[in-house]
Amino acid sequence: MLSDIEQRIVERCEALLDDTLALTCDLVRSYSVLGREHGALETMERWFERLELPVTRVPLDAPGFAAHAHRVPTEWDCAGRYNLVAQLNADSPGPHLVFNGHLDVVPAEPTDMWARPPWEPWEQDGWLYGRGAGDMKAGIAAMTLAVQAVRQAGVTIDFPLTLQTVIEEECTGNGALACLHQGFSGDFVLIPEPFGARIYAGQVGVLWFRMRLDGVPAHVLDTRAGRNAIETLVEYLPAFKALEAEINGLPRQAPYDALDSPFNLSIGKIEGGNWASSVPAHAILEGRVGFPPGMTPDEVMERVRHCVATRHAELADAGPAPRVEFHGFRSEGHLVDLEAPGIELLSRCHQDLLGESPATYLSTCTTDLRAFHISGAINGTCYGPVAQRIHGVDECVEIDSIRHVLTTYALFIHRWAEMPRTMGTRTRGDRS
Repeated sequence: MLSDIEQRIVERCEALLDDTLALTCDLVRSYSVLGREHGALETMERWFERLELPVTRVPLDAPGFAAHAHRVPTEWDCAGRYNLVAQLNADSPGPHLVFNGHLDVVPAEPTDMWARPPWEPWEQDGWLYGRGAGDMKAGIAAMTLAVQAVRQAGVTIDFPLTLQTVIEEECTGNGALACLHQGFSGDFVLIPEPFGARIYAGQVGVLWFRMRLDGVPAHVLDTRAGRNAIETLVEYLPAFKALEAEINGLPRQAPYDALDSPFNLSIGKIEGGNWASSVPAHAILEGRVGFPPGMTPDEVMERVRHCVATRHAELADAGPAPRVEFHGFRSEGHLVDLEAPGIELLSRCHQDLLGESPATYLSTCTTDLRAFHISGAINGTCYGPVAQRIHGVDECVEIDSIRHVLTTYALFIHRWAEMPRTMGTRTRGDRS
């Protein structure tokens, strides 16, 4: 049952839906792939200022961050790279609520496969299209305008609340981690990833790897004089499929024991050679492998190294062994504490709006939730809109689901103020 104040909040959410879609579209127009996030950051900063939310830039090259135990080493310069944070009532008493969303997107190429240019948002049949529309610019818009809806309903937000909009979620997780490193922490986090209106129950670990194989270049007038690095690289692919099967065949803890092959290995990129009429001198493969909660990135690195070395021996390749590097995610998996007070509150908000309890969702990917859980010991979950074809062609997000997340988050913000009285609080040391 919604109170009169809560009914006003719902009405303000409906009135602010157009603004929520406008912010989403503004962010989609900023094609914020790695190294080109500044347009989206500038758009977000303008919206924060328009909504009278105080803005802080959180750099990714802050003192001491390079030595952080969970920071992923990068191959690019972090100077000038930053997140945006809007923080209210930082010094006020009461549990601190955090919303977190990532502004970066994965590449949309080849763009000629899209119905329209991926950075030009369009609506069709109740869906909003464009790269990042679902993953996860609509969620960022919803969490931001939820704060505005509560304020416009005449409700004072007097507890600590932080909105984090970060970069590098799609490759390292260093953006969210930089916020925690610089003190932008809290007691509970909500992340509007596009998995629908479900309680996110856990996620796998993820490791990125790169294998470089060197051949012997030669003119194609006599290909036998060289050694084709691309053809040799292809012979390693079965070994990686075997590694995937090996990891999925290990004993698993619940609830991942109920899923069929939840730990996926994908070869996402291959490049090699430099001329059509030359035997290629090199080939490079990049991939991603999932692994279960409880397994460390170091353990998986060793499995990848062993996989490559064993295959090299099997092939009796006279050339040098491939070089293996780890260049992105080194993220542990974890399970969400579904008994946390914040989860219980989110479930009640969902039920009061939809008339049924929310389902749970066990993920086979990773999100920035890992930084909060692993590094910050902070409970939280993902709960967001419904999207289709994220990381694919013609990505889109359901507009009605944006409305629902906007409304649920606004109701959650209002009810969060009652947390100390109705649920009590737990110290960080009490968290799992």
